[in-house]
Amino acid sequence: MKKELVIVLDFGGQYNQLVARRVRECNVYCEIYSYKTDINKIKAMNPKGIILTGGPNSCYEPDSPTYSKELFELGIPVLGLCYGAQLMMHVLGGKVEKADAREYGKTEVLIDQKDSPIFAGVHEKTICWMSHFDYISQVAPGFTITSHTENCPCASAENAEKHLYAIQFHPEVLHTQEGTTMLYNFVRNVCACNGDWRMDSFVDEQIQAIREKVGDGKVLCALSGGVDSSVAAVLLSKAIGNQLTCVFVDHGLLRKNEGDEVEAVFGPDGPYELNFIRVNAQERYYGKLKGVTEPEAKRKIIGEEFIRVFEEEAKKIGKVDFLVQGTIYPDVVESGLGGESAVIKSHHNVGGLPDHVDFKEIIEPLRDLFKDEVRKAGLELGIPDYLVFRQPFPGPGLGIRIIGEVTAEKVRIVQDADAIYREEIANAGLDRSIGQYFAALTNMRSVGVMGDERTYDYAIALRAVNTIDFMTAEAAEIPYEVLNKVMSRIINEVRGVNRVMYDLTSKPPGTIEFE
Repeated sequence: MKKELVIVLDFGGQYNQLVARRVRECNVYCEIYSYKTDINKIKAMNPKGIILTGGPNSCYEPDSPTYSKELFELGIPVLGLCYGAQLMMHVLGGKVEKADAREYGKTEVLIDQKDSPIFAGVHEKTICWMSHFDYISQVAPGFTITSHTENCPCASAENAEKHLYAIQFHPEVLHTQEGTTMLYNFVRNVCACNGDWRMDSFVDEQIQAIREKVGDGKVLCALSGGVDSSVAAVLLSKAIGNQLTCVFVDHGLLRKNEGDEVEAVFGPDGPYELNFIRVNAQERYYGKLKGVTEPEAKRKIIGEEFIRVFEEEAKKIGKVDFLVQGTIYPDVVESGLGGESAVIKSHHNVGGLPDHVDFKEIIEPLRDLFKDEVRKAGLELGIPDYLVFRQPFPGPGLGIRIIGEVTAEKVRIVQDADAIYREEIANAGLDRSIGQYFAALTNMRSVGVMGDERTYDYAIALRAVNTIDFMTAEAAEIPYEVLNKVMSRIINEVRGVNRVMYDLTSKPPGTIEFE
């Protein structure tokens, strides 16, 4: 069955992925495309609706991103958000000007047209997130203003007859209290989508598609034990059984007991029918990293050594027809393959394997999913909760959570400290509410006193952030008593540590990882 589609045209806005995620939360499939996408391609996709994102430009400037008037004449419902709303007015004959004062942050919006399809079920006064320095000073012919704020005479407008809707604020962010209702109204009511995009149907469709593609071929998967590769591996296992071989490279930079946990699930005693190969390469990695302190150099060594190990194992297996990657939708967008936003990171899963590793095609069963959808698929597949909700973990592992040279002793320290931290966060019931949290080992040593004796040991840094999209983040406000218990346990139980600190840095200017 062909799934219903709503497309997001990206004009460079920071919330492009968030818009698509919110639409999918309404059980409607959504994809992101650049505003440069040809009108004929859009017609061929036959979307049920089109959403125009925000962006940093002024639509009346000559070089600003734009789209032809034809987009609004297709008979397809269009919703413009922020810059998208201004562009809609500008292209269709309205007027957009520089505002006397920028409107930013939580703002009370007053609904003027309670019978607007977009505002069905929305309170007459509602809090929304504004972020604009231009404003719609005159709506296009055929449009009616449907809401306003104290400083913005047109917070939204519509031409209901032509199914065109313009919203100056951002309904996709959580700060807009009834934003989800507004987006639901657009995609389910205005666009008449049925809302049949669900994980159970996705899993069934993918299993069938994999069987048809693979046939009797052999498939190789690089299994890290992370959420994405685990879900991809189980999906393939359900589809093709022992035609799948999973290679798990334990580079000695995993979290405490993680290698054994992965083997318990995917190994010979686990519930899945697949061929599992564990490569214990800890000493090999420690040797390669000896004396290396620069973070990017460590990343490259760890990545290149993984390729070497994986290549060696692939040669032992013999001819392989397909390679599995745990690519997910943010990877596609952030690597410049979808949308209009800047390239954030290169395609990173198993990319870079040598050409002479013999496979004819890549299978990316999760390519269309966001992280939260991957987790839902994992639960649908019956993967244990502790794997599905595992904390995000970088490819180089603890190699970038250890500042300075990596040694077996430092790995032991940060593993033990991190295990305590994660245990106490879970005990406090915070493990599902914090976006990401972990312990890192600084390269700082300082004097302390333990048992009336002088110590000269390392400092552990605790990191915890709240984030929606992992592009920006704020330090999580963990209760003091929880942090105090973590500190006490780490200092008492982890040999080599005499100081614990909490990192309050936001992103930007910092990064989420500690390197």
